[in-house]
Amino acid sequence: MSTETPALPAAQNVAARAKEILEGFEADREFAAFVAATLKYDSDWTCFTGTPIVSRYNQDTDKSPLLTEALRALCLKAAVYEMTGDERAAEIPVAVPVDEMTHAMIAQPQLLARIAERIGVQVIHQTDQEHTDWRAGDYTYQAYALAWGVPPERYWIDHEEAQRRLAILNERYEAAGFLNMGLAHVIDFGEPTGA
Repeated sequence: MSTETPALPAAQNVAARAKEILEGFEADREFAAFVAATLKYDSDWTCFTGTPIVSRYNQDTDKSPLLTEALRALCLKAAVYEMTGDERAAEIPVAVPVDEMTHAMIAQPQLLARIAERIGVQVIHQTDQEHTDWRAGDYTYQAYALAWGVPPERYWIDHEEAQRRLAILNERYEAAGFLNMGLAHVIDFGEPTGA
């Protein structure tokens, strides 16, 4: 058995299939419930290194457009998987904020699984295999552009720019007492108050 990742299918083929997959999702009888559940989960899915790299991010106004972008990304990945049968190949690069929203979508496993089964696709996303090193002009960009036009720069932030913004955030987090990009802090909450 070969461990080599198969060649990626032609971007135009992935784009065409991803559009069909997205149409299937949107037409499904549980799509509205899936969207509502994903967007309601917003207080739990924000992390220090995902959506905060979007300039002047506002969860109330950005979460719906970001959901659109994440769903498109999952459809591209599903199309690549369908054409290659390879989960690693399907983990095409995705921008950091878009990837964060895919986690919120995947946190609705029953709805997502039922919709995917009805439209005959597999949703591919495994954190230890994901790539958030998306760059304008790469394979993901090409397939996305063929399917839906140029990815919106607000959410599809190039890898190098994402790293620059993360460095700025890290400085500000540390100044507020949050260390290691929010994975530790120096805040002492004092003695607990009685109930």
